[in-house]
Amino acid sequence: VGCHVFPVHRLDRPTSGVLLFAKSSEMANQLCEQFATKLVEKHYLALVRGNMHTEGLLDYPLKQELDELGDKDVDPNKDAQEAQTSYRPLLNSEIPYPSGRYATSRYALVHLTPHTGRKHQLRRHMAHLRHPIIGDTTHGDGKQNRFMREHSGINRLWLIAKKLAFNHPRTGERISVETELETEWLELFALLG
Repeated sequence: VGCHVFPVHRLDRPTSGVLLFAKSSEMANQLCEQFATKLVEKHYLALVRGNMHTEGLLDYPLKQELDELGDKDVDPNKDAQEAQTSYRPLLNSEIPYPSGRYATSRYALVHLTPHTGRKHQLRRHMAHLRHPIIGDTTHGDGKQNRFMREHSGINRLWLIAKKLAFNHPRTGERISVETELETEWLELFALLG
């Protein structure tokens, strides 16, 4: 963009979608404050194992996941932190191919809204609900991941940051940024009917 940019938030490396940057540290700080005070709306889509029929709010605290380099100074005995995610099933699918012990495989397209920002929160919360996100190699289901990779020919985490809404730091105007689905999602939808 012809200038230095400042990241305002982060996405897990395999997650695609909207990522917000600011052109000045002042604007970045103001936007970061909106994230901290929960003024930013985050909307995700995910493909999960199994059909889902009810929506809800999962209020399930998460212990901090530590990595060797970035978190070497963090107390490993720190209490679990507040973590809340709203989930709403959009579509269910059943395909006539076994991916485990059943004769068919079931999946759901789910809308997720995190209300807190814990590391791998959506991935961990969906795994807690026994509907792991397909393609999640850390918290997911290895059999389902392998089946989907072989069946679709696509190897990825099926999680996209679809939409982000925030107040413009200078004008106060509510801004909504939404991305299109990648071609891979459309291929997946065709495969799942």
